[in-house]
Amino acid sequence: MSANKTPKVKKIPQRKCTGCGQSFPKKDLIRVVRSPEGEVSLDFTGKKSGRGAYVCKNAQCFKKAAKANRFRTNLECEIPEEVLVSLEEEITAWEAENK
Repeated sequence: MSANKTPKVKKIPQRKCTGCGQSFPKKDLIRVVRSPEGEVSLDFTGKKSGRGAYVCKNAQCFKKAAKANRFRTNLECEIPEEVLVSLEEEITAWEAENK
């Protein structure tokens, strides 16, 4: 065994925003998830099981993704209006806090 082992660098998971298409660290995005039962919800922990779609915390990206039905395409199901409204409110509140 070698005495001078270099410490492992932890890889930061990257995900692509459905709005702008850029890759960001997973923790910087909001995840919309479709559970195995078919329920669509927001996942702030990033740990819920199911198929996910990510969007960055930018109102323009959200509007672009919603207008082009990218959440529906990525999750392969209809997205309830209340989930989209909740997501838009979260992004708007986050933008207001971080200006």
